[in-house]
Amino acid sequence: MASALRVSLIQAHLVWEDAQANRTHFDELLAPLKGKTDLIVLPEMFTTGFSMNAKPLAEQPGGPTQQWMQLHADRSGAAVTGSYICGENGKYFNRLLFVEPGGKVHTYDKRHLFTLAGEHKSYHPGLTSLTVTWKGWRIRPLICYDLRFPVWSRNTDDYDLLFYVANWPDKRRQAWMALLAARAIENQSYCLGINRVGTDEMGHYYSGDSSMYDYSGRLLTQLTDQEAVVTLRLDHADQQAFRQKLNFLADRDHFLIQPSN
Repeated sequence: MASALRVSLIQAHLVWEDAQANRTHFDELLAPLKGKTDLIVLPEMFTTGFSMNAKPLAEQPGGPTQQWMQLHADRSGAAVTGSYICGENGKYFNRLLFVEPGGKVHTYDKRHLFTLAGEHKSYHPGLTSLTVTWKGWRIRPLICYDLRFPVWSRNTDDYDLLFYVANWPDKRRQAWMALLAARAIENQSYCLGINRVGTDEMGHYYSGDSSMYDYSGRLLTQLTDQEAVVTLRLDHADQQAFRQKLNFLADRDHFLIQPSN
């Protein structure tokens, strides 16, 4: 039976297109978490920032960033997750890794590519969703723009925690906060959004606003526009009691999503 889950939000500045500099910075941020958390959540493209310069920046599966995440998973005793630029078979993906201590790695490729930034011109979309079981919790990881598409995140398999890793600019922060709350309410799930802070080389300013909502849509924490590391304790029993009392999920629609060819 699942118990409490300690989840750490890592909101940080990102150095533009410098994977080694970013990994080194995250070394410092993650060091105090050893033995104190169960899940470490990093932003979208945490090694490069939200770059469309896929070809020269891409790493192969099992490359330096995956090895770095495995090192920190083993060192901290927690799963480590976040997305990076992955190249595979001549294609490029905004790929999320969910890395467990001991070597097990789960992957999710961003389904909804942000056309306003030309992401669809540099990357291929993913075709399948992912639900991971970790510490007795069923967890659904998604990436940034996926937040705007509720059918894709619909809780049809009884997950307990939904999270989005993101580079979400300040000028659309109202949508960020409203949609995270909506995803929590409609799915009766804890919902986490982790964002970056600072200004990137394209002139986009990120105000952070990394947030966690509970299964009723109640805000548990919201970070400011500064770097921060926050660990929250999520209660599985409370969530299940809430779902039993207000069993809205019993009336959900069951969508059949056909993957594109």
